[in-house]
Amino acid sequence: MSRPFLIGVFLSAFLAVPVLAQERDASERQRLLDIAYALGESHALRQACQGEGDQYWRARMVRMTEVEQADQAFDAQMRERFNTGFASRRSEFPTCDDASRKAEQQAARRGQALARKLSQSVRQAKRPAPDSVAEDESAR
Repeated sequence: MSRPFLIGVFLSAFLAVPVLAQERDASERQRLLDIAYALGESHALRQACQGEGDQYWRARMVRMTEVEQADQAFDAQMRERFNTGFASRRSEFPTCDDASRKAEQQAARRGQALARKLSQSVRQAKRPAPDSVAEDESAR
């Protein structure tokens, strides 16, 4: 799979069904933190090859915090996870090479999987409840 494809799927799956952070359950909030970490990793790895001026993944993180409209404490947690992911990969891959490009693809796949899971859980939660009147009538 190409990197642009993974990036597109990663972002579209995440942003497909907007829900505020405070409306999410604990597992969804953990996925948001894990996505923030993956975004931080991706930011460091992309900058290794594209230069420090590249803000592609940082801009996506900013957008995520805007969309989530999290309370101050959770927003700080998301930003901390982004920064931790960034620092981890920056120290591990300070320069661009085959290993850093491979790591970037792996981070994108992990982020894509997390975003897909988050999107699926939100879609399932938003499914309309069965109409109990219709169920009662069909049972007659």
